[in-house]
Amino acid sequence: MSPSAAHRVELDLAERPFTERGSRLLVTAEPDGLRVARAEYETRLADTVELAGLVLRDADGHPLPVRSATPEAVEFAGGAALLFADPATLVLAGHDVHASWRLPDGTGRALALDGCHVLHGPPGEWSAAAVRAAAEARWAEWFARMPAVRPDLAAAAGTAWWTLAVNLLPIAGREGLVPSKYGYVGVWNWDALFHAVALRHADPALARDQILLFLDHQLPDGRLPDVVHEHGVLADTTDLPRADHARLAEHVGTANGARPTPEPVPVTKPPLAAWAVWKVHETDPDLPFLAAAYPRLVRAHRWWFADSDPDGDGLPEYLHPYSSGLDDSPIWDHGPRAEPPDLNSYLVLEADRLADIADALGRPAEAADWRSRAAAHTELLVARRWDGTRFTTLAAGTPVPVRTALDLMPLFTGRLPTGIATALERTLRSPAYWGERPVPTVAFDDPAFDPEAMWRGPVWLNINYLLIEGLHRSGFPDTAEELSERTLAMVRDGGGLYEYWNPLTGTRAPRATSGFGWSAALFLDLARADRQSDCPH
Repeated sequence: MSPSAAHRVELDLAERPFTERGSRLLVTAEPDGLRVARAEYETRLADTVELAGLVLRDADGHPLPVRSATPEAVEFAGGAALLFADPATLVLAGHDVHASWRLPDGTGRALALDGCHVLHGPPGEWSAAAVRAAAEARWAEWFARMPAVRPDLAAAAGTAWWTLAVNLLPIAGREGLVPSKYGYVGVWNWDALFHAVALRHADPALARDQILLFLDHQLPDGRLPDVVHEHGVLADTTDLPRADHARLAEHVGTANGARPTPEPVPVTKPPLAAWAVWKVHETDPDLPFLAAAYPRLVRAHRWWFADSDPDGDGLPEYLHPYSSGLDDSPIWDHGPRAEPPDLNSYLVLEADRLADIADALGRPAEAADWRSRAAAHTELLVARRWDGTRFTTLAAGTPVPVRTALDLMPLFTGRLPTGIATALERTLRSPAYWGERPVPTVAFDDPAFDPEAMWRGPVWLNINYLLIEGLHRSGFPDTAEELSERTLAMVRDGGGLYEYWNPLTGTRAPRATSGFGWSAALFLDLARADRQSDCPH
């Protein structure tokens, strides 16, 4: 895709607002005109409005509608434009134009525009031509670095690449990629790792920064926090916003007498940091980075066994719904603690990636030990959780009947006995999971399946992406490629980069956030023209 691709990304000023890399300002179209609001952690945009009701009129008082909106500018009829002079400064440019808007307290403002005027931001003198030229240069440079994709995916890929740029914000001394400026204005652990997967192709240093945001904030016990945001971190339940406590109290079940504890509970995200570090290293080898990250990754891995295995059976559990990344999965209807098969599958793969890192650092004995641990952990997972038909999920120590896509995640290890791996692949391709748009996060024929409720049925790109890797690693390349193609088609034809999709219609589920970072990142990685060269084995 050429640098001019920036001009082909059309912003609808709803799902795709006018915003800028590094800016917290979002310009959206409302019934009474344009609105400017600030993206803040755990705050609704309706509560951060900077100005609203922005309308431009010509000299005769006729409204000037928005003619087009692109990453560089919002263009109005009559030649006026709204541009970012810098991440904190919005300017209006035009001649013989009257602009009016409201401040948050309802006070009206008006301006006779003849030149370039700061609409929002610190006072200053700006040249409209210079501001526009700088914006065009910024976006041309960004799009020139986008990984090549095949033609039928180019439009969606351009939107995805734009999404990754505008979701970058200064966070904790680094440039962090937030999941969405619509509601997720911080850097989440899992998301950061998936974001790094796409960024490694264009800016490996920026990809490493996503991982370092969490390694920088590692807790003394080795745990990585769940979120790094502008005010600090979220690392246990005392850090949760009040609204989250209320929602979890309503949602999390009390089966088997289990109840949420009033004591602080650690909150993190599934262990995939070594996996992400190794992916970045394969694309852009950096031994000093590996050497610095390795001991911290080892401590993070050991935390799961030392502090997140309350029954001591060698198979760690998620101590809190948020630690799983599956906040509203029906597995939590059965209690506040759960062990779906994905967690220990990730831990197996992490041990193998730690072995790769140790080998790269010239530590063969440590590498051999990590591979031995991966093999032993796989044997334990099979011995204790494979019931002959499926890998069981425990909640509060008791098997739960709900069937989720996580039952299939042991494929991710690449270490399963052939018969078990074949059974899982056969289950994936059965009517329970295989449709025009696989993979539902709860089986189609499970009583808990809901195609529009978060983690209760919709398709999530991260689950599909990890299963695609697992299928390749477990010896099912044809199924992996078919799942990849169906996933790409769903995103291409679905209208946007959403948090999750209805698997029956391929459209956005009603409560799914738009402009979602990991959907953009993983779509781009799957869409790459050269992806076959790095398929896992």
